[in-house]
Amino acid sequence: MKSTLTFIHALSPLHAGTGQGVGVIDLPIAREKATNLPYLPGSTLKGSLRDELKDDDLRNKIFGPDKPDNDSAYSGSIVFTDQKLLCLPVRSLLGTFAWVTSPYILERFRRDCKETENLGKKSVKQGFCVVSSNPKNENKMKVKKLDREIEQVILEDLDLTVQTDSNADDWAKFLAEKIFPNSEKSPTNETWQTYFKQRFCIVSDDVMNFLAETATEVIARNKLDDDTKTTVKGALWYEESLPTETILSGLLLQVKGNHISDIVEIAKNPIQLGGSMTVGRGLCQMIIDNGGSNANS
Repeated sequence: MKSTLTFIHALSPLHAGTGQGVGVIDLPIAREKATNLPYLPGSTLKGSLRDELKDDDLRNKIFGPDKPDNDSAYSGSIVFTDQKLLCLPVRSLLGTFAWVTSPYILERFRRDCKETENLGKKSVKQGFCVVSSNPKNENKMKVKKLDREIEQVILEDLDLTVQTDSNADDWAKFLAEKIFPNSEKSPTNETWQTYFKQRFCIVSDDVMNFLAETATEVIARNKLDDDTKTTVKGALWYEESLPTETILSGLLLQVKGNHISDIVEIAKNPIQLGGSMTVGRGLCQMIIDNGGSNANS
């Protein structure tokens, strides 16, 4: 069975929901039970790609028949895993925002990707933030503390002491080239690679858990009466989304046949994922790391 890395880059807020919530947020996003980290269900990605493919015969070969009967039922040739959180964009005092991840998230990604074996493991102390040292990180600032200057990164309401590490440089470079691959059709990706390396931060797992809970986007929505154009009583609700620039990763597994190139072709253009599509939610770019061939090449 051939496996291929996949990345999802959110170009607008992404609402991959679980239905009605029981807390303050009426429509929360999907989260893993054990880690509470957000994720995009593989079924959501599969369904959206299936809708994009107009060739009925090819669609049935790749995804299986739409309404299989007992005599002709068969499974598709491609399997999508859940797309797990890799980098969360978090508001920063300098540099506008930072792409934040943690040691646990990177180790889980390493498990999916054999190519990362040469990238060193990284642990982060509580209250610290590991950033790439080259090029200059745009989120760092110097502050006076106990009569000495120290570098800090301010994420949301957290002030974290900066720690530079060559492993962070390697991770930032590796991920930037995977998420924003160079190609003739994407000449600006080199600029985006630089942006990513300048904004890449690794925080402790505890800090990441806090940010994954508090740094998502929550908006209030309501329904208007068609005649009076005023809010319908009791029709106000709160909806949670992953913010624009969120990066998720997963695997594409080829069970039979050879259809990864077909998926690459479908994913060349941005696709809509998750709910609330009619209000601009869920516009995403899918990147398939297919041995140097990807959805943007």
